[in-house]
Amino acid sequence: MNPDRPGVSTGPDVPEASPLPGDDLVAFSSPRRDLWGVGTAVRIDLPSPWVEHVEVVTRTLADLSRHVDPAGPGDGDPDEPGTGPVAFGALPYDRSAPASLIVPAVLHGRSPDGRRWRTVVGGEASAGGPAGPGPTAPRRVEVRSARDPDEWCDDVRTATKRIADGDLTKVVLARELLVQADAPLDPAGVYLRLRSSAPHAFCFCVDGFVGASPELLVSRLGEVVRAQPMAGTAPRSGDEHRDLRAATELAASAKNRVEHQITIDAVHEAILPWCSYLDAEPEPSVVPAGPVQHLATLVEGRLSSPAPSVLELVAALHPTPAVGGWPREPALELQRVLERTDRGRYAGPVGWVDAAGNGAFAVGIRSVELEGTRGRVFAGVGVVADSDPMAELDETRAKSQAVLSALSTT
Repeated sequence: MNPDRPGVSTGPDVPEASPLPGDDLVAFSSPRRDLWGVGTAVRIDLPSPWVEHVEVVTRTLADLSRHVDPAGPGDGDPDEPGTGPVAFGALPYDRSAPASLIVPAVLHGRSPDGRRWRTVVGGEASAGGPAGPGPTAPRRVEVRSARDPDEWCDDVRTATKRIADGDLTKVVLARELLVQADAPLDPAGVYLRLRSSAPHAFCFCVDGFVGASPELLVSRLGEVVRAQPMAGTAPRSGDEHRDLRAATELAASAKNRVEHQITIDAVHEAILPWCSYLDAEPEPSVVPAGPVQHLATLVEGRLSSPAPSVLELVAALHPTPAVGGWPREPALELQRVLERTDRGRYAGPVGWVDAAGNGAFAVGIRSVELEGTRGRVFAGVGVVADSDPMAELDETRAKSQAVLSALSTT
Protein backbone atom coordinates (compact mmCIF):
# COMPACT_ATOMS: atom_id res chain seq x y z
CA MET A 1 0.00 0.00 0.00
CA ASN A 2 1.26 3.44 -0.90
CA PRO A 3 1.62 5.25 2.45
CA ASP A 4 0.64 8.55 0.83
CA ARG A 5 -2.88 7.45 -0.09
CA PRO A 6 -5.72 5.59 1.58
CA GLY A 7 -5.79 1.86 1.21
CA VAL A 8 -6.02 -1.61 2.69
CA SER A 9 -3.08 -3.62 4.01
CA THR A 10 -3.70 -7.33 4.42
CA GLY A 11 -1.75 -10.41 5.38
CA PRO A 12 0.99 -11.32 7.87
CA ASP A 13 2.90 -8.05 7.37
CA VAL A 14 0.15 -6.05 9.05
CA PRO A 15 1.42 -5.21 12.54
CA GLU A 16 -0.41 -6.37 15.65
CA ALA A 17 -2.52 -3.64 17.17
CA SER A 18 -5.07 -3.40 19.95
CA PRO A 19 -7.38 -0.65 21.18
CA LEU A 20 -6.32 1.23 24.28
CA PRO A 21 -8.16 3.12 27.03
CA GLY A 22 -8.72 6.70 25.95
CA ASP A 23 -8.88 5.87 22.23
CA ASP A 24 -11.41 7.69 20.08
CA LEU A 25 -12.76 4.20 19.48
CA VAL A 26 -15.39 2.47 17.41
CA ALA A 27 -15.42 -1.31 17.79
CA PHE A 28 -17.44 -4.46 17.33
CA SER A 29 -16.01 -7.80 18.40
CA SER A 30 -17.62 -11.20 18.06
CA PRO A 31 -16.53 -14.83 18.08
CA ARG A 32 -16.36 -14.69 14.25
CA ARG A 33 -14.68 -11.33 13.61
CA ASP A 34 -13.00 -8.46 15.44
CA LEU A 35 -13.17 -4.94 14.00
CA TRP A 36 -12.07 -1.70 15.61
CA GLY A 37 -11.07 1.72 14.44
CA VAL A 38 -9.97 5.15 15.62
CA GLY A 39 -10.80 8.63 14.43
CA THR A 40 -13.64 9.65 12.15
CA ALA A 41 -13.10 9.82 8.39
CA VAL A 42 -16.79 10.23 7.54
CA ARG A 43 -20.01 10.47 9.51
CA ILE A 44 -23.02 9.17 7.60
CA ASP A 45 -26.28 10.78 8.68
CA LEU A 46 -29.61 9.06 8.01
CA PRO A 47 -32.73 11.23 8.11
CA SER A 48 -35.81 10.03 9.91
CA PRO A 49 -37.12 7.41 9.72
CA TRP A 50 -33.72 5.74 9.60
CA VAL A 51 -35.17 2.39 8.46
CA GLU A 52 -36.18 3.98 5.13
CA HIS A 53 -32.78 5.51 4.33
CA VAL A 54 -30.24 2.73 4.88
CA GLU A 55 -29.28 2.87 1.18
CA VAL A 56 -27.44 6.12 2.01
CA VAL A 57 -24.85 4.03 3.86
CA THR A 58 -24.42 1.66 0.91
CA ARG A 59 -23.90 4.55 -1.54
CA THR A 60 -21.45 6.36 0.74
CA LEU A 61 -19.32 3.26 1.34
CA ALA A 62 -19.31 2.41 -2.37
CA ASP A 63 -18.06 5.91 -3.17
CA LEU A 64 -15.37 5.72 -0.48
CA SER A 65 -14.20 2.31 -1.71
CA ARG A 66 -13.44 3.78 -5.13
CA HIS A 67 -10.80 5.97 -3.46
CA VAL A 68 -9.22 3.19 -1.41
CA ASP A 69 -6.35 1.22 -2.92
CA PRO A 70 -7.16 -2.51 -2.46
CA ALA A 71 -3.55 -3.61 -3.01
CA GLY A 72 -1.46 -4.43 0.02
CA PRO A 73 1.43 -6.51 1.28
CA GLY A 74 1.14 -10.17 2.13
CA ASP A 75 -1.26 -12.77 0.81
CA GLY A 76 -4.45 -11.56 2.49
CA ASP A 77 -7.78 -11.33 0.68
CA PRO A 78 -8.89 -7.73 0.02
CA ASP A 79 -12.45 -9.07 -0.43
CA GLU A 80 -12.54 -10.41 3.13
CA PRO A 81 -15.73 -9.11 4.82
CA GLY A 82 -14.84 -6.06 6.88
CA THR A 83 -11.97 -4.86 4.69
CA GLY A 84 -12.16 -1.54 2.92
CA PRO A 85 -14.29 1.28 4.31
CA VAL A 86 -16.56 0.07 7.13
CA ALA A 87 -19.36 1.98 8.84
CA PHE A 88 -20.14 1.34 12.51
CA GLY A 89 -23.59 2.19 13.79
CA ALA A 90 -25.55 2.17 17.04
CA LEU A 91 -29.01 2.83 15.67
CA PRO A 92 -31.94 4.19 17.68
CA TYR A 93 -34.53 1.80 19.03
CA ASP A 94 -37.20 4.12 17.59
CA ARG A 95 -37.57 3.25 13.90
CA SER A 96 -38.90 6.77 13.19
CA ALA A 97 -35.81 8.57 14.54
CA PRO A 98 -32.76 9.80 12.57
CA ALA A 99 -29.47 7.94 12.90
CA SER A 100 -25.78 8.24 12.12
CA LEU A 101 -22.90 5.86 11.44
CA ILE A 102 -19.13 6.38 11.65
CA VAL A 103 -16.49 5.36 9.14
CA PRO A 104 -13.23 5.33 11.13
CA ALA A 105 -10.10 6.94 9.72
CA VAL A 106 -8.08 3.82 10.56
CA LEU A 107 -9.68 0.39 10.77
CA HIS A 108 -8.13 -2.82 12.12
CA GLY A 109 -9.63 -6.24 11.48
CA ARG A 110 -9.05 -9.84 12.41
CA SER A 111 -10.83 -12.87 10.97
CA PRO A 112 -11.49 -16.17 12.83
CA ASP A 113 -8.44 -17.80 11.24
CA GLY A 114 -6.15 -15.04 12.51
CA ARG A 115 -5.76 -13.02 9.30
CA ARG A 116 -5.26 -9.31 9.96
CA TRP A 117 -5.87 -6.19 7.91
CA ARG A 118 -5.69 -2.43 8.23
CA THR A 119 -7.67 0.11 6.23
CA VAL A 120 -6.92 3.83 6.05
CA VAL A 121 -9.68 6.09 4.74
CA GLY A 122 -9.04 9.70 3.74
CA GLY A 123 -5.27 9.64 4.04
CA GLU A 124 -2.64 8.11 6.28
CA ALA A 125 -3.33 8.38 10.00
CA SER A 126 -1.89 7.12 13.22
CA ALA A 127 -3.09 3.90 14.81
CA GLY A 128 -4.60 5.86 17.68
CA GLY A 129 -4.15 5.53 21.39
CA PRO A 130 -3.40 8.14 24.00
CA ALA A 131 -0.06 9.94 23.91
CA GLY A 132 0.48 9.35 27.61
CA PRO A 133 -1.16 7.34 30.37
CA GLY A 134 -4.78 6.46 29.69
CA PRO A 135 -7.67 8.09 31.55
CA THR A 136 -8.27 7.15 35.15
CA ALA A 137 -11.34 4.99 35.59
CA PRO A 138 -13.85 6.22 38.19
CA ARG A 139 -13.41 4.93 41.72
CA ARG A 140 -16.98 5.71 42.73
CA VAL A 141 -20.10 5.20 40.64
CA GLU A 142 -23.52 6.03 42.03
CA VAL A 143 -26.58 4.35 40.53
CA ARG A 144 -30.22 5.23 41.05
CA SER A 145 -33.44 4.14 39.44
CA ALA A 146 -35.00 6.70 37.11
CA ARG A 147 -38.40 5.69 38.50
CA ASP A 148 -39.57 4.26 41.79
CA PRO A 149 -39.25 0.45 41.56
CA ASP A 150 -42.73 0.01 43.06
CA GLU A 151 -44.20 2.18 40.31
CA TRP A 152 -42.37 0.12 37.72
CA CYS A 153 -43.86 -3.05 39.23
CA ASP A 154 -47.30 -1.45 38.97
CA ASP A 155 -46.66 -1.01 35.25
CA VAL A 156 -45.86 -4.71 34.97
CA ARG A 157 -49.21 -5.46 36.62
CA THR A 158 -50.95 -3.16 34.15
CA ALA A 159 -49.27 -4.99 31.29
CA THR A 160 -50.25 -8.43 32.58
CA LYS A 161 -53.88 -7.29 32.81
CA ARG A 162 -53.84 -6.01 29.22
CA ILE A 163 -52.33 -9.31 28.09
CA ALA A 164 -54.88 -11.34 30.09
CA ASP A 165 -57.65 -9.27 28.45
CA GLY A 166 -56.39 -10.44 25.06
CA ASP A 167 -55.02 -7.12 23.77
CA LEU A 168 -51.60 -8.65 23.05
CA THR A 169 -49.44 -11.69 23.84
CA LYS A 170 -46.25 -10.10 25.20
CA VAL A 171 -44.68 -6.71 25.83
CA VAL A 172 -41.07 -5.99 26.72
CA LEU A 173 -40.71 -3.38 29.46
CA ALA A 174 -37.36 -1.79 30.21
CA ARG A 175 -36.27 -0.19 33.47
CA GLU A 176 -33.88 2.77 33.38
CA LEU A 177 -30.97 3.32 35.77
CA LEU A 178 -29.06 6.61 35.97
CA VAL A 179 -25.31 6.57 36.60
CA GLN A 180 -23.16 9.34 38.10
CA ALA A 181 -19.39 8.82 38.40
CA ASP A 182 -16.65 10.77 40.15
CA ALA A 183 -14.59 10.96 36.92
CA PRO A 184 -15.39 10.89 33.20
CA LEU A 185 -16.49 7.46 32.00
CA ASP A 186 -14.17 6.37 29.19
CA PRO A 187 -16.06 4.38 26.51
CA ALA A 188 -12.91 2.62 25.30
CA GLY A 189 -11.99 1.54 28.81
CA VAL A 190 -15.50 0.25 29.52
CA TYR A 191 -15.46 -1.64 26.21
CA LEU A 192 -12.14 -3.30 27.03
CA ARG A 193 -13.36 -4.39 30.46
CA LEU A 194 -16.58 -5.81 28.99
CA ARG A 195 -14.69 -7.63 26.25
CA SER A 196 -12.42 -9.18 28.86
CA SER A 197 -15.31 -10.29 31.08
CA ALA A 198 -17.59 -11.45 28.23
CA PRO A 199 -15.31 -12.80 25.46
CA HIS A 200 -18.13 -14.75 23.76
CA ALA A 201 -20.53 -11.80 23.59
CA PHE A 202 -20.95 -9.21 20.85
CA CYS A 203 -19.02 -6.34 22.40
CA PHE A 204 -19.36 -2.85 20.95
CA CYS A 205 -18.33 0.75 21.38
CA VAL A 206 -19.93 3.30 19.06
CA ASP A 207 -20.38 7.00 19.80
CA GLY A 208 -20.46 6.51 23.58
CA PHE A 209 -22.78 3.51 23.39
CA VAL A 210 -20.98 0.53 24.92
CA GLY A 211 -22.08 -2.98 25.75
CA ALA A 212 -21.71 -6.75 25.56
CA SER A 213 -24.81 -8.22 23.96
CA PRO A 214 -25.49 -11.97 23.90
CA GLU A 215 -27.89 -11.66 20.94
CA LEU A 216 -27.11 -11.58 17.22
CA LEU A 217 -29.83 -9.67 15.36
CA VAL A 218 -28.50 -10.60 11.92
CA SER A 219 -25.25 -11.07 10.02
CA ARG A 220 -24.58 -11.28 6.31
CA LEU A 221 -21.23 -12.62 5.10
CA GLY A 222 -21.34 -13.17 1.37
CA GLU A 223 -24.43 -15.24 0.62
CA VAL A 224 -24.80 -16.57 4.15
CA VAL A 225 -27.31 -14.96 6.50
CA ARG A 226 -27.56 -15.78 10.21
CA ALA A 227 -29.63 -14.66 13.17
CA GLN A 228 -29.78 -16.02 16.69
CA PRO A 229 -32.88 -14.70 18.45
CA MET A 230 -33.14 -15.04 22.21
CA ALA A 231 -36.29 -15.06 24.31
CA GLY A 232 -36.89 -16.77 27.64
CA THR A 233 -34.63 -16.12 30.61
CA ALA A 234 -33.50 -17.87 33.78
CA PRO A 235 -31.03 -16.68 36.45
CA ARG A 236 -27.46 -17.93 36.88
CA SER A 237 -25.93 -18.19 40.33
CA GLY A 238 -22.41 -19.39 39.60
CA ASP A 239 -23.21 -22.73 41.21
CA GLU A 240 -22.85 -25.31 38.43
CA HIS A 241 -25.56 -27.67 39.67
CA ARG A 242 -28.11 -24.92 40.38
CA ASP A 243 -27.48 -23.31 37.00
CA LEU A 244 -27.84 -26.63 35.20
CA ARG A 245 -31.14 -27.25 36.98
CA ALA A 246 -32.35 -23.76 36.03
CA ALA A 247 -31.30 -24.33 32.42
CA THR A 248 -33.20 -27.62 32.31
CA GLU A 249 -36.31 -25.96 33.73
CA LEU A 250 -35.99 -23.10 31.24
CA ALA A 251 -35.76 -25.47 28.28
CA ALA A 252 -38.80 -27.42 29.54
CA SER A 253 -40.92 -24.35 30.37
CA ALA A 254 -44.03 -24.22 28.17
CA LYS A 255 -44.38 -20.46 28.85
CA ASN A 256 -40.82 -19.69 27.79
CA ARG A 257 -40.96 -22.01 24.79
CA VAL A 258 -44.09 -20.27 23.48
CA GLU A 259 -42.49 -16.85 24.02
CA HIS A 260 -39.34 -18.05 22.26
CA GLN A 261 -41.19 -19.53 19.28
CA ILE A 262 -43.00 -16.24 18.65
CA THR A 263 -39.63 -14.55 18.20
CA ILE A 264 -38.21 -17.32 15.99
CA ASP A 265 -41.25 -17.23 13.71
CA ALA A 266 -41.08 -13.43 13.38
CA VAL A 267 -37.37 -13.50 12.51
CA HIS A 268 -37.86 -16.33 10.02
CA GLU A 269 -40.72 -14.53 8.25
CA ALA A 270 -38.77 -11.25 8.03
CA ILE A 271 -35.68 -12.81 6.42
CA LEU A 272 -37.34 -15.44 4.21
CA PRO A 273 -38.28 -13.15 1.26
CA TRP A 274 -34.56 -12.58 0.54
CA CYS A 275 -33.53 -16.24 0.79
CA SER A 276 -33.28 -19.22 -1.51
CA TYR A 277 -32.96 -21.35 1.62
CA LEU A 278 -33.59 -20.64 5.31
CA ASP A 279 -33.88 -22.96 8.27
CA ALA A 280 -33.88 -22.84 12.07
CA GLU A 281 -32.49 -25.30 14.58
CA PRO A 282 -35.23 -27.76 15.58
CA GLU A 283 -34.72 -27.17 19.30
CA PRO A 284 -33.49 -24.09 21.17
CA SER A 285 -30.33 -24.23 23.23
CA VAL A 286 -29.66 -22.52 26.55
CA VAL A 287 -26.97 -19.87 26.23
CA PRO A 288 -25.25 -18.39 29.32
CA ALA A 289 -25.05 -14.59 29.37
CA GLY A 290 -23.38 -13.39 32.56
CA PRO A 291 -25.88 -13.37 35.44
CA VAL A 292 -28.67 -14.91 33.32
CA GLN A 293 -29.17 -17.56 30.64
CA HIS A 294 -31.44 -17.49 27.61
CA LEU A 295 -33.20 -19.77 25.17
CA ALA A 296 -31.56 -19.24 21.76
CA THR A 297 -32.12 -20.66 18.29
CA LEU A 298 -29.79 -20.24 15.31
CA VAL A 299 -31.54 -19.29 12.06
CA GLU A 300 -29.31 -19.67 9.00
CA GLY A 301 -29.82 -19.53 5.27
CA ARG A 302 -28.51 -18.60 1.84
CA LEU A 303 -29.47 -15.31 0.23
CA SER A 304 -30.85 -15.04 -3.28
CA SER A 305 -29.14 -12.80 -5.85
CA PRO A 306 -28.88 -9.85 -5.70
CA ALA A 307 -28.20 -10.16 -1.98
CA PRO A 308 -29.47 -7.38 0.29
CA SER A 309 -27.17 -5.30 2.43
CA VAL A 310 -27.08 -6.35 6.06
CA LEU A 311 -28.70 -2.98 6.83
CA GLU A 312 -31.74 -3.88 4.70
CA LEU A 313 -32.11 -7.02 6.79
CA VAL A 314 -31.68 -4.99 9.99
CA ALA A 315 -34.44 -2.58 8.93
CA ALA A 316 -36.80 -5.48 8.20
CA LEU A 317 -36.11 -7.26 11.49
CA HIS A 318 -35.99 -4.50 14.09
CA PRO A 319 -37.51 -4.62 16.63
CA THR A 320 -38.03 -8.34 17.11
CA PRO A 321 -40.54 -9.63 19.69
CA ALA A 322 -37.56 -10.26 21.99
CA VAL A 323 -37.20 -6.50 22.63
CA GLY A 324 -40.60 -5.16 21.59
CA GLY A 325 -43.33 -7.70 22.11
CA TRP A 326 -46.08 -9.30 20.06
CA PRO A 327 -48.07 -8.41 18.07
CA ARG A 328 -45.64 -5.63 17.22
CA GLU A 329 -47.81 -2.50 16.99
CA PRO A 330 -49.97 -2.97 20.11
CA ALA A 331 -46.88 -4.05 22.05
CA LEU A 332 -44.88 -0.99 20.99
CA GLU A 333 -47.78 1.32 21.79
CA LEU A 334 -48.15 -0.13 25.31
CA GLN A 335 -44.38 0.02 25.72
CA ARG A 336 -44.38 3.77 24.93
CA VAL A 337 -47.21 4.42 27.39
CA LEU A 338 -45.72 2.49 30.30
CA GLU A 339 -41.99 3.22 29.93
CA ARG A 340 -42.46 7.02 29.74
CA THR A 341 -38.95 7.56 28.39
CA ASP A 342 -36.92 7.45 25.20
CA ARG A 343 -34.84 4.28 25.06
CA GLY A 344 -32.25 6.02 22.90
CA ARG A 345 -30.08 3.31 21.39
CA TYR A 346 -30.87 0.68 24.01
CA ALA A 347 -32.17 -2.48 22.27
CA GLY A 348 -31.52 -0.91 18.87
CA PRO A 349 -29.28 -2.55 16.26
CA VAL A 350 -25.54 -2.06 16.76
CA GLY A 351 -22.82 -3.34 14.46
CA TRP A 352 -20.94 -2.78 11.22
CA VAL A 353 -21.42 -2.87 7.45
CA ASP A 354 -18.88 -2.78 4.60
CA ALA A 355 -19.14 -1.53 1.01
CA ALA A 356 -20.21 -4.99 -0.25
CA GLY A 357 -23.15 -5.13 2.19
CA ASN A 358 -21.49 -7.62 4.51
CA GLY A 359 -21.85 -6.98 8.20
CA ALA A 360 -23.10 -8.04 11.61
CA PHE A 361 -25.53 -6.35 13.97
CA ALA A 362 -26.29 -7.34 17.54
CA VAL A 363 -29.27 -6.29 19.61
CA GLY A 364 -28.05 -3.36 21.73
CA ILE A 365 -28.86 -4.83 25.13
CA ARG A 366 -26.54 -5.19 28.20
CA SER A 367 -25.43 -1.69 27.31
CA VAL A 368 -24.84 1.81 28.63
CA GLU A 369 -25.02 5.24 27.01
CA LEU A 370 -22.12 7.35 28.28
CA GLU A 371 -21.72 11.11 28.32
CA GLY A 372 -18.99 12.59 30.47
CA THR A 373 -19.48 11.49 34.06
CA ARG A 374 -23.03 10.28 33.43
CA GLY A 375 -24.61 7.19 31.96
CA ARG A 376 -27.96 5.54 31.26
CA VAL A 377 -28.43 1.80 31.68
CA PHE A 378 -31.58 -0.06 30.65
CA ALA A 379 -32.59 -3.63 31.40
CA GLY A 380 -35.71 -5.16 29.87
CA VAL A 381 -37.97 -8.12 30.58
CA GLY A 382 -40.58 -9.92 28.52
CA VAL A 383 -43.93 -9.53 30.29
CA VAL A 384 -46.63 -12.15 29.64
CA ALA A 385 -49.99 -12.87 31.31
CA ASP A 386 -48.59 -14.67 34.36
CA SER A 387 -45.48 -12.55 34.93
CA ASP A 388 -44.64 -11.82 38.57
CA PRO A 389 -43.66 -8.13 38.98
CA MET A 390 -41.10 -8.74 41.75
CA ALA A 391 -39.44 -11.54 39.78
CA GLU A 392 -39.26 -9.24 36.73
CA LEU A 393 -37.73 -6.49 38.88
CA ASP A 394 -35.07 -8.91 40.10
CA GLU A 395 -34.35 -9.88 36.51
CA THR A 396 -33.68 -6.26 35.55
CA ARG A 397 -31.26 -5.99 38.47
CA ALA A 398 -29.39 -9.11 37.38
CA LYS A 399 -29.17 -8.02 33.75
CA SER A 400 -27.86 -4.54 34.57
CA GLN A 401 -25.22 -5.74 37.01
CA ALA A 402 -22.72 -6.96 34.41
CA VAL A 403 -22.69 -3.56 32.69
CA LEU A 404 -22.55 -1.59 35.93
CA SER A 405 -19.59 -3.61 37.17
CA ALA A 406 -17.56 -2.55 34.09
CA LEU A 407 -17.94 1.17 34.79
CA SER A 408 -15.36 1.39 37.57
CA THR A 409 -12.17 -0.33 38.62
CA THR A 410 -13.29 -1.00 42.19
